[in-house]
Amino acid sequence: MSEVCGIRSGISVQIRRTDGRTHPAIVSSVNTALRSVTVEWFEKGETKGKEIEFDTIFALNANLAPASHQINDSPMEPHKLSRNATKPHLPAHPKNRLTSIKPPQVLPNATNGYTPGTNNSRGVENIPPSGGYNKVPQTNTMPVPPNNEAIANAKSRKRNNVVKEVEKLKKNREERRQRQAEKKEEKEALMNIDPGNPNWQFLAMIREYQTSLDFRPLRGTDVVETHQITVCVRKRPLNRKELGRKEVDVISIPRKDVIVVHEPKNKVDLTKYLENQQFRFDYAFDDTCSNELVYNYTAKPLVQTIFDGGMATCFAYGQTGSGKTHTMGGTFSGKQQDSNKGIYAMVAKDVFKYLNSPQYKPQNLVVSCSFFEIYSGKVFDLLADKAKLRVLEDGKQQVQVVGLTEKVVNSVDEVLTLITAGNSARTSGQTSANSNSSRSHAVFQITLRVPGSHRIHGKFSLIDLAGNERGADTSSANRLTRMEGAEINKSLLALKECIRALGRKGAHLPFRASKLTQVLRDSFIGDNSKICMIAMISPGMSSCEHSLNTLRYADRVKDLLRMNPWMAGPQDLF
Repeated sequence: MSEVCGIRSGISVQIRRTDGRTHPAIVSSVNTALRSVTVEWFEKGETKGKEIEFDTIFALNANLAPASHQINDSPMEPHKLSRNATKPHLPAHPKNRLTSIKPPQVLPNATNGYTPGTNNSRGVENIPPSGGYNKVPQTNTMPVPPNNEAIANAKSRKRNNVVKEVEKLKKNREERRQRQAEKKEEKEALMNIDPGNPNWQFLAMIREYQTSLDFRPLRGTDVVETHQITVCVRKRPLNRKELGRKEVDVISIPRKDVIVVHEPKNKVDLTKYLENQQFRFDYAFDDTCSNELVYNYTAKPLVQTIFDGGMATCFAYGQTGSGKTHTMGGTFSGKQQDSNKGIYAMVAKDVFKYLNSPQYKPQNLVVSCSFFEIYSGKVFDLLADKAKLRVLEDGKQQVQVVGLTEKVVNSVDEVLTLITAGNSARTSGQTSANSNSSRSHAVFQITLRVPGSHRIHGKFSLIDLAGNERGADTSSANRLTRMEGAEINKSLLALKECIRALGRKGAHLPFRASKLTQVLRDSFIGDNSKICMIAMISPGMSSCEHSLNTLRYADRVKDLLRMNPWMAGPQDLF
């Protein structure tokens, strides 16, 4: 409603300023809810404005007032100061109707051309500012005071609105302070979970996410499934250095075949958040699993393969310091390695157990072992003082390692002696991630041969791969370290392509891409070849990017028949 009792936008009305001046102004807007108008006028070269209530407008502009505000036009007693008091009453002209509460002034020249008995009024628009002459002729009517009750009601409504706004602001302020106090208490409680941890926010977010997961990790009673290509992941515990730095564990293994990486991220405004990435493999081993449990689900099912005339390969892959040598070669006590608790020794024990079983004892198979390393594209014999070897193909397109030492063994103890000797001779170096990093691929092979001939009945290759490195991690190293990293990554890429070709049945096998795949060529051909890959990951937050690279590599080795788990939410997956 833009018009009330004659008041509308664009009309000219009389207003009174705070200094007492009265002058015309233009109505720019009408607010019926607050019963007020906004007026504007031009003064001293600029436009000014103010908000005025209806009752004040009606008081100064009687012609715009509603019926309830009409002034009584009956004759009134002449004012004792009026110059025209003895003259007859003149009819009131709308423009000459004065409703100001200010008494009329007696001016020297009050008539200013006014002729009594006519309506020749100069109009209120000609009233000069304060201090000028009031040129409106004085009549015998008294100024009509404004409706005090209406003004009081308007002021009361305005006061009520102000009180409501103040109360609303006060309530919002109290609620905001209460929320801030609750957040502060919650923040202090989270910080007290691990005092002094600089990454306490990520730790709290990870624990909150883990509460939505249903943890059912792998146990020794679960059924062992056999595949031609088995891909597993093992998470190691936080080491002493990581615990000293108060690193946050960013790896969760809620189920025996699912692993979740909580990748810490920062938004543009530096707000911290987690990107939870999920992967699925054949088996996932958490940090509580022992080497024996890992062996039972990875390499142990492959021992039967070599007695059935096949080729078995088990290798550990992962970043430097993720636990590959610990898993394959045995546990460490300081710098001393217990070879009896590694997968090498466990395979040897099972081989001799099968060899002495009633089913295979009549075959009188001969067991021999060889141990060599591949470093920077060259092959060295670890059982012959690291003598350099050549890898060649014979006339039957079979790859032969010329000059490789192959020792016949008759017991597990002899195998353990060879493993210990080979591990001590293996090439290691210092990297940014590990002060004693394995810089070569170590290949330990157990071969079964038919007695009286050189024919191979079965072969088990156990490989401890070199730690994979990113180029960014070796940028500050010397040229030799960078060359090592390039050769390691080249051989790992070739190994992945060979394993994928094995899974595709009949696809081209690019085994000549590296020395590692050349010496393992017979492990990738034939329907009776089986491979197990154990991807090793570190749980620390500083190793999160390395762990993701390892998991992506393992995920591409074998495309499991499943929906993409990272496209599903936790409620769908768990």
